[in-house]
Amino acid sequence: MCGIVGYIGKNPALPILFSGLERLEYRGYDSFGFCVLDDDKVDYFCKEKGKISDQCHIKDSHSIGNVGIAHTRWATTGMVTKENAHPHSNQDKDIFVVHNGIIENYKELKEKLISEGYAFASETDTEVLAHLIDKYFKGNLEDAVVEAIKEVRGTYGLAAVSTKDPNKIVAARMSSPLLIGVNGDEFIIASDPSAIITRTRQIIHLDDNEIAVLTDEDFTISKIEKETRCLNVTNKEIEMIEWDIEQAEKGGYEHFMLKEIMEEPNVIEDAIRGRINIEQANAKLGGLDSIQERLRGINNIVLVGCGTAYYACKVAEYMFEEYAGISARSDIGSEYRYRKTIMSKDTAGLFVSQSGETADTLAALREMKEKGILTIGVTNVVGSNQARETDAGVYTRSGPEIAVASTKAFIGQLTTLALMTVYLGRQRDMSHVMGERIINEISNLPELAEEILALKDDIKVIAEKYSHYRDFWFIGRKYNSAIALEGALKLKEVSYIHAEGTAGGELKHGPLALIDENCPTVAICPSDSVYEKMLSNIEEVKARKGKIIAIATKGNEEIRKIADDVIYIPKTLEMLTPILSVIPLHLFSYYVASALGRDIDKPKNLAKSVTVE
Repeated sequence: MCGIVGYIGKNPALPILFSGLERLEYRGYDSFGFCVLDDDKVDYFCKEKGKISDQCHIKDSHSIGNVGIAHTRWATTGMVTKENAHPHSNQDKDIFVVHNGIIENYKELKEKLISEGYAFASETDTEVLAHLIDKYFKGNLEDAVVEAIKEVRGTYGLAAVSTKDPNKIVAARMSSPLLIGVNGDEFIIASDPSAIITRTRQIIHLDDNEIAVLTDEDFTISKIEKETRCLNVTNKEIEMIEWDIEQAEKGGYEHFMLKEIMEEPNVIEDAIRGRINIEQANAKLGGLDSIQERLRGINNIVLVGCGTAYYACKVAEYMFEEYAGISARSDIGSEYRYRKTIMSKDTAGLFVSQSGETADTLAALREMKEKGILTIGVTNVVGSNQARETDAGVYTRSGPEIAVASTKAFIGQLTTLALMTVYLGRQRDMSHVMGERIINEISNLPELAEEILALKDDIKVIAEKYSHYRDFWFIGRKYNSAIALEGALKLKEVSYIHAEGTAGGELKHGPLALIDENCPTVAICPSDSVYEKMLSNIEEVKARKGKIIAIATKGNEEIRKIADDVIYIPKTLEMLTPILSVIPLHLFSYYVASALGRDIDKPKNLAKSVTVE
């Protein structure tokens, strides 16, 4: 994996491919490559390690070919080398393939192909595809691709071109995102809308088991059947990308991450716009209308996510149980798929993913659907796999998030889950008074978030003060126990500093052994139902000479007596404090990483959308 772009049309392909890959840089990658064809010959080919921005001369090449494919690679199978970069080719170098995903049976396929005389030039699983296509090629590229992918097990989003069947791109998908951008008489294949937004906002999403054939005049999409060639698909609709290019630009900020943190009040506002019914003291979530009656019979919810999305699920556990009156449990997507779960028919699955393409979350979704469980999605991407496969869902409306470390998308998830809490609670025992109180407080959140962002210079000073420490601990309780995990994750992701997050009450059960004057603790301690308990946990840290950075409610002067530094957040309902308490943690992580000169938007070893297990 990580990013795919393909172009066919009337214009030189290379500059368009280069621009597309630049816009996919945010996904994280370690190498890249291009293949451009001019009719039946290779017009341009290169593969390199490192960053595209270091190779700007590529787009100025004299290449005139109007068909091409390109790729950014994030190493999965095989080391980071030029040989392992995509595109991969057959031995005769007349078939070229780029691929996202994992070919699980590539070793056995490779051994078989070697026994048949094929020689391999890389360590990757993708090269197997190039040789399989060559093996089945009989003059028609799409026929060969169909036969090749029938041999493989695993996931793929792929695009192939060949000088033996020129002037076409063949693309296929299985559990790895792929879309077609339509712009008059030119077509672009891509793994992410960001790659095509400068040329068109009209897209068609490929579904699993679909294959597309693109020429400079038209395209066709067919369904691959297990026992037959293909069945034509006729019901594919063109969708519109709802955001514009300005939203995907830095807007004068040094990094996308800072821009996206500063957008968090707008994200809250967009998430709640048109979704509040004051008269009924309820949330209006049109995406759930189709399952409204089924939701009334739900008594249990299993929430599934990965990374930051999982922490949103952990917060929602408390929201659903305390206010909606529903038993809730969170699972990590990669763990859920391998556990034997026992669920009754009054259970619903709720899946949270920024991209809607997170492989482990999708696998858990499909497992639940197989068992007949009601599935609900919370995602940011219209048309994503998750959005299409769940029974119903709600979009977070967070706009494009470019930095690898998720910030504003997390805020959008928490806000959306808070609205869902009201929606579910009002179906049950939540009173009109309580519903009104919650939605009024939710409505105030954008303004309260702005108050926190106004403190960014003060937070920067604190972050720089602590940037030389190599270990951190984050603690919180109840609603904010998951925010401790999120704060630690953000610091790890962008600063490369070791950080751990834990529930405050767990300190004495082991973590205190690591606390000393060289390990600061970030304590999330708003004035809520567990504030006194958090004070006790802070005292435990101070007794071990640990330094304390407190996230506290504005007006609390008591905390200054025991904390070394304090960052204040405005007062709100306890269930909504995570939406505010996480904002200073996002800023803190950003400014620590900035002080250390890290590559903040593209941290090493990480990818934005994890589409493989």
